[in-house]
Amino acid sequence: MITAKTPWADHLGTVPLHLDYFEGSMFDKVAEIAERYPDNVAFDFMGRSTTYRQMIREIERCAKALKTIGVRENDRVTIAMPNCPQAIYMFYAVNLIGAVANMIHPLSAEKEIEFYLNESESVTAITLDQFYGKFEAIRGNTKVVNIIIASVKDALSQPLRAGYMLTEGRKIKRIPKDAPVIRWREFMRLSEHCFYRYKVERKSDDPAVILYSGGTTGTTKGIVLTNKNFNALGQQVVAANPMFRIGDKMLAAMPLFHGFGLGVCIHTMLSQGGRCILVPRFTAKSYAKDIVKYRCNFIAGVPTLYEALLRLPSMDGADLSCLKGVFSGGDSLSIELKKKFDTFLYDHKASIQVREGYGTTETVTACCLTPPHMFKEGSIGLPFPDTYIKIVEPDTDRELPYGEEGEILLAGPTVMKEYMKHPDETAKTLRTHADGLTWVYTGDLGTMDDEGFVYFKGRAKRMIISSGYNVYPGQIENILDANEKVQMSCVIGVPDPYKMQKVKAFVKLAAGVPATEETKRELLAYCRKNIAKYAMPYDIEFKDDMPKTLVGKVAYRALEEEELAKIKADEQAEQER
Repeated sequence: MITAKTPWADHLGTVPLHLDYFEGSMFDKVAEIAERYPDNVAFDFMGRSTTYRQMIREIERCAKALKTIGVRENDRVTIAMPNCPQAIYMFYAVNLIGAVANMIHPLSAEKEIEFYLNESESVTAITLDQFYGKFEAIRGNTKVVNIIIASVKDALSQPLRAGYMLTEGRKIKRIPKDAPVIRWREFMRLSEHCFYRYKVERKSDDPAVILYSGGTTGTTKGIVLTNKNFNALGQQVVAANPMFRIGDKMLAAMPLFHGFGLGVCIHTMLSQGGRCILVPRFTAKSYAKDIVKYRCNFIAGVPTLYEALLRLPSMDGADLSCLKGVFSGGDSLSIELKKKFDTFLYDHKASIQVREGYGTTETVTACCLTPPHMFKEGSIGLPFPDTYIKIVEPDTDRELPYGEEGEILLAGPTVMKEYMKHPDETAKTLRTHADGLTWVYTGDLGTMDDEGFVYFKGRAKRMIISSGYNVYPGQIENILDANEKVQMSCVIGVPDPYKMQKVKAFVKLAAGVPATEETKRELLAYCRKNIAKYAMPYDIEFKDDMPKTLVGKVAYRALEEEELAKIKADEQAEQER
């Protein structure tokens, strides 16, 4: 059997081959830490620190309030929030009362929010005041009973609150006084009406969280993850990073609706005694400022972020000696960018290098990471303790020899429970082999060397990665094709120096529809209503006809090549000027 099994212990005596996993809920694990370190800071938000003791108290108040408004065991609660204190309290409170947290992007389009609420059958939702309009517009089409509205200002200190209301707060459309919502402060006061039986004992294998992904087919599906999936991830991440110490700080800029943001930046830190620096909305500039201001020990990001940090004048002379771990994921880190960023770290007094990882939402997030002490060019590293990776002939269980390219399969304690309401897809993606392990068929291609190092070679599925977000062209094409003015569409990723790829749509219009700027504006407005901001096409190009493959499908690769040729021609012309 050529399966890669964690060889961490071969190189680092401090990294165990197997771990004893916590049996209990995510809240139980965080509460255990709070009992041991009550006065340690759990998280910082906009200059304000919250201790573990304070955090647990607020989570329990939030749990009682949820119980008071009628949320019960196994109910789904949608959380559409940036990284802020209310989101943390709600996430663990939902877990404490035995409900399931349905995590979605607050910038999702109206129709997407409607889909997420209905797919999960959510009874309650929480979002920020600035997103109220989108929720109210589709609320009547869902089963949602209560909408809780939070505001960033509620989590700020008095001086910052005043500043916020004079700047960002002024831009937020005022919610009518009689709007059918519960405001955060009123909501938390409802906890006074719940006196007992708000805690529900949950097992480690009970469903706890729903995250969304296109899976291997590109169709949006809810991935049901358990308490054990998240708790095991926390233990694995710390085991694979023996330099971690209680109280170490992680910059939590990756979003909560993303497996990495929620699983590593938040739950790993809070379940292992770390400290999260919550960043509600970040730019490369604010990210750089926070690393230096808070003297962060661990940071995570996508390659585009690290590319941007290299160009920031504000980083000149910055002291990064505090860094113990810099992780890159979400897309392949080019060898050239890694070399540049490693030099940048060295020049800024850091004694470490960027470490690339790999994972899928079906395993919460990362399940493979470059060890701190050794690096192989082009490799995404070694599997975490108790995680197994093997390379097989695509869609089979036939293992391939070292060095031969095939489909990457994953097994271990972080493997999801199922795709919600998609039993056929679950059966295709999760398969139990003769070794007794349940394997995730990732649809990704890679190789493995004889030391167990894995090399990512590409995606078998069609996908665009824009600023670290997965964008599935098929979903956008379905939305465009549903418009009466469109006969046919094709969506591709166009190289971009900052986002890595940006989204472009090609459209063949229906008979009689004029190919005018007005038509383009109408289609872009239609897209904005139905497509999340990060997946929005930056441009729509009209085509009289689409290139076709031999079997009659739209040849998207031909459009990609055309676009690349245009970019090269423009660059050439620029140089000649």
